[in-house]
Parts: sequence; structure tokens; C-alpha cells
Amino acid sequence: MRLRHRDGQTVHLGYCTNVHAGEELPEIIDQLDTYAVTARKLLGTDRLGVGLWLAAPVAARLAADPGVVARLRHDLDVRGLDVVTCNGFPYRAFHAPVVKHAVYRPDWLTDARMDYTADLALVLAGLLPDDAARGSVSTLPLAWRTPWTGADQAAARRRLAQLADRLAAVHARTGRLVRVGFEAEPGCVMETTEQVATGLAGVDTRYLGVCLDLAHLACAWEEPAAALARLSAAGLPVVKVQVSAALAAEHPQEPATAAALRSYAEPRFLHQTRSAAGHAADDLDEALDASLPGPWRVHYHVPLHADPQPPLRSTVDVLRAALAEIVGGERALCDHLEVETYTWNVLPPDRRPAGPAELAEGIAAELAFTRGELLALGLHDRPVREMTR
Repeated sequence: MRLRHRDGQTVHLGYCTNVHAGEELPEIIDQLDTYAVTARKLLGTDRLGVGLWLAAPVAARLAADPGVVARLRHDLDVRGLDVVTCNGFPYRAFHAPVVKHAVYRPDWLTDARMDYTADLALVLAGLLPDDAARGSVSTLPLAWRTPWTGADQAAARRRLAQLADRLAAVHARTGRLVRVGFEAEPGCVMETTEQVATGLAGVDTRYLGVCLDLAHLACAWEEPAAALARLSAAGLPVVKVQVSAALAAEHPQEPATAAALRSYAEPRFLHQTRSAAGHAADDLDEALDASLPGPWRVHYHVPLHADPQPPLRSTVDVLRAALAEIVGGERALCDHLEVETYTWNVLPPDRRPAGPAELAEGIAAELAFTRGELLALGLHDRPVREMTR
């Protein structure tokens, strides 16, 4: 979906396809038909944004064959789908039975991470709609926090300079600007916006910036206005926003609350848990076993439109405050918004979609919720006839 901000910018809204397991191109097309096209029809819109997740092997094959990229762009266009952003955080096998720390590998000390990100940028340049101002790729915040040394930080800085050079080459080759946003996440080298401002100091901001995940922001217990002011003071652009909400509990040690939280502990993804007082655990079951004092925020992306059953709640209040700062003012601070609830299929059984139709309905409901929040902030739908002028 596309919306118009009062400053004239087109704000792109879509959902991230890392919620789907397919990694080969035929599977990707099939999942677009099953979920994205269905969600677009449920929303009654002629165009729907998808934040494309491409595993590293298929990204490399696409980057090597512009003809296949052109066919993929045609396949997207005939389905009424727009791609302005790619999720380059998971490298591959994001729906393996156990992912946990593997999602942070390879990290930004490796050639593999560099090549994957550059491949995505080149593919995205070929998929961008003609009238899109730019593309964006989100990536991990350098690495998991351990082991990480001063020498590693220096090596990462050199790699980021090389990344900017490779993005500049994509820009020169294709005429399309693609920027990479580093996404702070609990437990990583860059968990807070203060760490982002330090870790990305001096990067080439024509091509590099920040991906702001609103669930991660909430888990860091950061206030959105202060966080965005910190990034602005550091001269770092927000190139992409992941519109997400975390799981929250006021009194996690109470038996009913602990039991409800235990139903969210699952084996695939890490669910880093942070308390308001600064207590930390790297997974939800660890936090429960340690009886960390509350209140808690848990890195568990929950559906935006459907609050968890009390006594649990979500951090939608942080999401609303952040969106107000990002697009509620006279100038939009970011024009790429991506709903990223990748946890639908690991939710507690009574909250989990029963099949593809219910998942498509859930995706549509999240997008409708987000669109409603944006309209309430003064944005307007952008008609298709306007988009094609």
C-alpha cells in the first residue's frame, strides 16, 4: 500500500515475507499467490507492498541473472505487488526447527554477509517500481554480542566502508539508490540506539543507516522521541521501520502470568527478555526459570491487531508513539514501513492460524490496523491513478 504524507512523500507500507518458509523461487511465487495476493484482495487495494525475504542462495542466483530478476518483477507487477525493501537479516533456513542464535550467522565479520547484502541490493534495484524514490535492505546489528572485541569492531568498520562502496557501484550501474539499515536487536553488538549511534559513527550515510524495529525499541525500554532524537543527532537516517509489537507482562512472577508466558516459550526463535530495571535473559524460558523481577518486555513479535490474552499485553503503545514521531510531524522521517510479525506459526496453539487462509487474513488485519494508525496521523491513501502518472 502507498500513502501520501503531508510533505508530499510517498510512504510505502507492506508486510515482510520472512513469515513464510519457502526459499526457492517457485516456492516464493506460490507463497505470494497464497498469502500476499489474498491479503491484497481482502484489503481491497490494487497494490500491496511486500518486504521480500530472499535466502542467500536464491539472492545470489538472481543477482547473477538480470533476466530472471526482470521476470520476477513482471510476476510481482501482474499480482499487484510492490517491492521497495528486502529483509536481509536471516541468511537462510529461517524456518528450521531450531533457529535461535543461528540467525546472527554469518555476521558482519564475514565475506558471506557482505556478498549476501550486496546481492540483495542489486536484485532490489531491478525490482523497484519506476516511481519509487529508493530501496532499502535491513540487516543484523553487526553480530551477536559475544565474542566481540575491539579488533572485531575495527574490522566491521572497514567492512561497512566496503559495503558503501558496493552500494555506490549498484547505484552507478542501475541508476537506483538502495540503502542498508542496521537493525538494533536485544543481545547483539548494537542493542540500543545509543550503541547504534556509536557503532555506526562515521559511516557513509548516503548508503548506510538504521532499520528501526519497534518491538526491539520497546524491549530496550527506549522512549521513541528520545531514541529518534539520538539517531538524528548522530546524523543517521532511518532507512526502514519494522512496524512490530513485543510481548509484555507487568507481574511475570505471578502464577497466572508466568503460566501465560510459558505458553509463548518455544524452540525455534530466541525471545530475549528485558526488565524495566535492566535485568536481562537471552530467552524467555531462561527469564522464567530465573524469576527475573518485572515488568518485562519480551522479544516476541505478536500480531498488531489482536492483543494477547490478559494478564499479558503487547507494546502497541510504543508502536503508536514511534509512528507519531516518524510520520506524524511535518516531515516523514522514513518512507519504508514493513509489518514484520514472523512468529505467526509459533504462537501458542490457541492464537496460531489454523491454515493458509487464516494466516492471510491475519496479515491483512495487521496491515489494516497499521494503515488505520497512519490515516489517524494525517496520511492519505494514494490512488493508483496517481501512482501511474
